[in-house]
Amino acid sequence: MADRLMLLDTASLYFRAFYGVPDSIRRADGTPVNAVRGLLDIIARLVADFEPTHLVACWDDDWRPHWRVELIPSYKAHRVAEVVPAGPDVEEVPDPLEAQVPMIRELLAALDVTVIGAPQHEADDVIGSLATQASMPVDVVTGDRDLFQLVDDARDVRVIYTARGMSRLEVVTDVTVVGKYGVLPAQYADFAVLRGDTSDGLPGVSGIGEKTAASLLQQFLDLDALVAAAADPAAPLSERMRSKLTGAADYLAVAPTVVEVVRDLELGEFDARIRPLDAAHLAEVERLATEWNLGGSAQRALRALGNDVTAD
Repeated sequence: MADRLMLLDTASLYFRAFYGVPDSIRRADGTPVNAVRGLLDIIARLVADFEPTHLVACWDDDWRPHWRVELIPSYKAHRVAEVVPAGPDVEEVPDPLEAQVPMIRELLAALDVTVIGAPQHEADDVIGSLATQASMPVDVVTGDRDLFQLVDDARDVRVIYTARGMSRLEVVTDVTVVGKYGVLPAQYADFAVLRGDTSDGLPGVSGIGEKTAASLLQQFLDLDALVAAAADPAAPLSERMRSKLTGAADYLAVAPTVVEVVRDLELGEFDARIRPLDAAHLAEVERLATEWNLGGSAQRALRALGNDVTAD
């Protein structure tokens, strides 16, 4: 089997699992395990269907880096539960899910799934760096369309898009992005800057929606050229559009740094190859599956990851 790396936007997936599996599923002490179970089933499905040889669970060491907030203070502000001046802000997460996040980390370790985060960076930045630096084809699994900027047919980097649910996964390639938005993946970050994104607290340029953003990038190719055209009275822009762009000059100067994923993180050496577990790891998974009431979800994940276990 040819090598293929799968990168999981882990938080995106465990939030999906939490809301997609009833929280009536609990372990003996009453702690919900719906997100844990759901994430196991998601991993089992993805590995079985797309057959990666390498797997990394990418982690938000800092879901709202201060260096992004300093540039655009509204960045993810509506999701902040507590501002922490000296460290990562606390994200607003439902209590039943928050209790399961350490369990997810423990179970991923037992499954010997490589987990990678980076200080002061989001999982998106880890994904961007690993996808860019990979020497093999890459599948990025996420429900976040911002990562469409990584799609690259020439390098065989795809996004497995989960926004419509696990039963309606969409494989996103160059053609997909162009068909949906009218821009190339390499233009997607500039497109997102112009359009804005309320889910991330990005205001965009007032009066510019998706169609106008796409049209401008089709004409000027990238944001730098568009900003230069706005400053040039001879450039082919209407006065109304010129006014919108010049009025947003401060925003346009910093927004690309916020929207573009980091691609050059030094993440060190790691071995993410999927291989059968040794006896100690297998025993730990089976112990957690029993104690945490994980049912057949743990068995399905074990089998998908190449372990010879009995059917559930």
